Amino acid sequence: MKFEMAEVFIIIVFFISFYGLITGKTVIQSVIFIALMEISAIMFLLNLGHESGMTPPIGRNLENVADPLPQALTITAIVIGVAVTAVNLAILISLCRQSKTTDWDIVKKNME
Repeated sequence: MKFEMAEVFIIIVFFISFYGLITGKTVIQSVIFIALMEISAIMFLLNLGHESGMTPPIGRNLENVADPLPQALTITAIVIGVAVTAVNLAILISLCRQSKTTDWDIVKKNME
């Protein structure tokens, strides 16, 4: 399997975000890294469905058309990503009101 430069960059961003999610010290960092992981997954799906010279699958000329499945999955991933980010921010607000901090270590101590 041969990867293009854009795909390699997207995969690197995904794993950097995953590492940041694991090692993040604050809840805000976790929310940001989850959003970056979602964006990199969306960009990967868009990159899979793109080749130069392809046309949208609309109309009568159905030669050399782009595959609509990655586009549909991308729209679904965007909707799910917005919902996940909204829930993460709501949990962040609730957590900040209860523990008066966004540091994971302090939050864990307050929960025990």
